[in-house]
Amino acid sequence: MEWLLNALPWIVGGLILALALAALRRPLRTLLRLGLRTGVGLGVLWLLHPLGSLAGLQLGVNLLNALVLGVLGVPGLGLLLLVNWALAV
Repeated sequence: MEWLLNALPWIVGGLILALALAALRRPLRTLLRLGLRTGVGLGVLWLLHPLGSLAGLQLGVNLLNALVLGVLGVPGLGLLLLVNWALAV
């Protein structure tokens, strides 16, 4: 009987963790998807950085720009270029 009393906190903790993960499954999936898209946006910025320098377009390779690309996609790239142009003038 003592083993049950020793295992009871672990069992209750595991059940609470399982319930929390079940309740947060959708938000966690959304955050994971945003993280993956931001990573792809960071990769695109990294690939376009040398080409942009040749064309006169300077976009920084940073997390904020990658997040804009991750959320907005290709229109986000246009927005970043437009903001860069507007602030440079």
